Amino acid sequence: MDDTSFLPNLTPREVIEAGAFGGSYFGLKIDESEDDYSDLFESLFNGISTTKYLGVKYSPKLDKFGITSGKSYKYWKDMKWMRSQDPRGWFAWYCNYYLGRRSSDDERQISRWKDFCGMNGRWKNNLYSKIHRTGDWNVSPRIQQSLLHWGYQANEQDYDVWLQTNAHRTYAPSTTLFRFNTI
Repeated sequence: MDDTSFLPNLTPREVIEAGAFGGSYFGLKIDESEDDYSDLFESLFNGISTTKYLGVKYSPKLDKFGITSGKSYKYWKDMKWMRSQDPRGWFAWYCNYYLGRRSSDDERQISRWKDFCGMNGRWKNNLYSKIHRTGDWNVSPRIQQSLLHWGYQANEQDYDVWLQTNAHRTYAPSTTLFRFNTI
């Protein structure tokens, strides 16, 4: 059964199109023998320049916010967060999950997503707190880039929900809150 509280607001394609992983998520060589994701490319990324996902070197200029964000593959592997099913990690898992694959790793990966950017996600709430304090939707580009990697983009609707749940906290709101353009 699918978890109804797992709600990334970006598809894997949208993550790649927006500019994530320095353009190199599937291009960097890793030490895993079974690392063929080419079946995903046609179904998810057809028509997108391969420089967006098959680069052999991480390039921050290809990221949406133009900065390096995230830890190295070695770090993630050392933390034992990788599984043989998806040796490249969460985003590869998300691509397969999005395409309908269900596996014994779903609960763990969804839990990681929730901890990062779910309703009570540490980094989503951190970002909305900063937006609330500053009134700047461009605040914390590193956090925003990291959220993008996890299939999440800050938005006015979620911010309004965040405000309703967190209005009682002692955040120093800005006097002017700049909202998204809703043209």
